[in-house]
Amino acid sequence: MKISTIGEFGLINRIARKPNDKSIIVGIGDDAAVVKIGKKYVVCTTDTLIEGDHFSLEYYSPEQVGMKAIEVNVSDIGSMGAVPKYALISLALRKGMDVAFVERLYKGMRSAAGKYGIEIIGGNTAHANQIVIHVDLIGFLEIKKLKLRSMAKPGDFILVSGDLGGSAAGLNLLKNNIPGHAKTKKRHLEPKAKFHKVRPFLRYINAMQDISDGLASEITHVCSQSKVGALLFADNVPIKEETRQAALVVKKDALLYALYGGEDFELIYTVSEKNLNKVRGYLIGEITSKKDIMMYRNGKNIPLRKRGYDHFA
Repeated sequence: MKISTIGEFGLINRIARKPNDKSIIVGIGDDAAVVKIGKKYVVCTTDTLIEGDHFSLEYYSPEQVGMKAIEVNVSDIGSMGAVPKYALISLALRKGMDVAFVERLYKGMRSAAGKYGIEIIGGNTAHANQIVIHVDLIGFLEIKKLKLRSMAKPGDFILVSGDLGGSAAGLNLLKNNIPGHAKTKKRHLEPKAKFHKVRPFLRYINAMQDISDGLASEITHVCSQSKVGALLFADNVPIKEETRQAALVVKKDALLYALYGGEDFELIYTVSEKNLNKVRGYLIGEITSKKDIMMYRNGKNIPLRKRGYDHFA
């Protein structure tokens, strides 16, 4: 069996095991792991950026690569309801690279880390045929603020913290060497974690996850782990006009960017009806007791079959 047959998350499901250590509050299967150490809850996440896949130096500056490496991990920590604190950085670099590249890369990482009070406390270096940047990020959590993918309930409303599809639109413009659209391109080149948007009303949220692989992928994870279904309303998915215009240039449907593009790093979360007026965001659907995921578009309920970005698809 090839990995491409089962995909990234099928592979994760095959290798995951239930932890034996009772201090592990959350193991494999969410945006981050949570471990109880003494009276504190420590949140750990890890992510890898690979040259030619997650970034290209044809249009990324070293500073932008460094910022992205931090922001994507901050997004995972924040989506658990936690606050990031310490980072470890491992680099694989091509032989013969200039020291100035690494200095500029770290300038970007320190710039992003500084916004959140994160300290870079160590790491590792090695050589490879392409640049690989690996970040381990550690944060802290008040357990009452813990948010998981598995906490959605039938009757919950589904919200997102901001507009979607901008990063995918920017990437397509860059790949096709299309001039202009600077703001949209920046959405891809300089993504930002959005957990600050929900912190004021975190206590009213049930399930939550960051949108790194596209809306379709993330709602699939929430529903699978919560053992529920969902109905999304296509017309409610927030998409900026600049994203729509960028999609038109390359003859794409902007909604598909939002559903399957990824790297917007907004948050998707569910809220009960009684708490709906206590939160902010864009209401895009509702959780159902059925196990299927549907999208209402053009007067019809359509099964949402595609599942978003998959590294091995």
